[in-house]
Amino acid sequence: MDKGMLKNVAINFFGLVLPTFVSLVTVPTYIRMLGVERYGVVSLVWTFIGYFGVLDLGMSMAAQNHISKALAANDKQQSALVFWSALWLNVFTGIAGGIIIYIGGYLYTAYFTHVTPVLRSEVYHALPWLALAIPIANISWVCAGAINGAERFGIFNTNQTLGTFLFQLMPLGAAWLIGPTLPNVLAAAVLARGIAALLLARASMRVLEIDRVLMPRLALAKELFRFGGWMLAASMAIMVGDTLDRVLLGAGLGARYVTYYTVPQNLVTRLNMLPNALVRTLFPRLSAIERDHADVLVRQSLEFLNGVFTPIMIVAMLALGPFLNLWVGSELAAASVNVGRVLIISVWLVGQAGVTRLLIQSHIDPARAAWIGIIELPFFAAILMFGITHFGLTGAAVIVVARSFVDYGVLLYLSSVRVRPILFDMIGHLAFLAVAGYLAYAVTGLAALAALAVGLACANVAWSMTTSPALRGIARALLVRVYARRSA
Repeated sequence: MDKGMLKNVAINFFGLVLPTFVSLVTVPTYIRMLGVERYGVVSLVWTFIGYFGVLDLGMSMAAQNHISKALAANDKQQSALVFWSALWLNVFTGIAGGIIIYIGGYLYTAYFTHVTPVLRSEVYHALPWLALAIPIANISWVCAGAINGAERFGIFNTNQTLGTFLFQLMPLGAAWLIGPTLPNVLAAAVLARGIAALLLARASMRVLEIDRVLMPRLALAKELFRFGGWMLAASMAIMVGDTLDRVLLGAGLGARYVTYYTVPQNLVTRLNMLPNALVRTLFPRLSAIERDHADVLVRQSLEFLNGVFTPIMIVAMLALGPFLNLWVGSELAAASVNVGRVLIISVWLVGQAGVTRLLIQSHIDPARAAWIGIIELPFFAAILMFGITHFGLTGAAVIVVARSFVDYGVLLYLSSVRVRPILFDMIGHLAFLAVAGYLAYAVTGLAALAALAVGLACANVAWSMTTSPALRGIARALLVRVYARRSA
């Protein structure tokens, strides 16, 4: 991995951290100003809109892939055609989605919600704003894909962070200045999304040096639709698989056990920001380079991810118990800590599987990556139900980890890379995680856990430096830069 890619990983990582921090800080203020019931409606509304992300039809990823290839060939005209073809498609599907959400939101509010008449009236008045949010979101996704396709992650994350600030703060301002009603809050939120979309559109046109509007090309639109459709299918299969454990737990054991499961799950899942930053950085680069170079880059990326991410997960494994005790209390912590420790291994594996999935999507066939998730879903559901029925919460977590192993193994096989060095590296780091899990279970003293976390993390870093030429090169380059700065 070159210096530019490492810089982009860091930019994408902080671009994921800052919006998360802003969202966490503003939630208590929202609840205090709007009240529990109105905030619950707002949360459901944005969840509902999130489901309509399927109307993007994978265009953002398709545009990113095709723009990366066009720019690698120095074909600015082709990148402009890709941008406008994807944008026009998303405008049309966004308008259709807006109409659907308006009608569906009206029917859902009228017949399926249990809210006061005053709140129901507020929802009705807010529906036009919700309908407008769909095409705005579709436009934003294509513009974001175009900027990422050009590997201008600093521009993307600056706009994303600014958009998050606007989205979180403008509704609060509207609630304070005008009134804490749903139409006011949602109108301000949609206005914030609109401003963010305009900023992204302006940035993407500057990055791609576009100076005029072009009509979509039918052949190119079909190509984008095919690629994007399989990317969407893969994303949907992953999304369903990632929520299936909670759904089946609720059906099999009841809502109380869902809480015991989702509290540690939501916590450890937040650790995947580093793999997500790496995946966001890798996709346009893999799309733009030849297969031989892509194989080398994937192997280096996996070594980098294991070397940097594993020490973090070791510390998380040993710190999870004390943190849960402090955060949610001893009773809930005792019921959920073992689940969290098992799920840490799943999060660790999913990050690596995401890298190999990108190689298949960008260089082999995105349909293959999608079919893996689609075919495994019914088997996963059946085995998961068996695990929940016979072994409860821990059974569900173990089956989730087993699915992650299978997923990663199949992706490695289909990617046709040299498997042996990748597996050797992965198994070595997995052994460190297994030791951390055993020590977290066996040791209860806070000081002893802290010392073990530091010692085991340092030992893992030493192992990485010994076995990974890519990491040694990165460390050597960093040391040279630090020494050069001190000498200057």
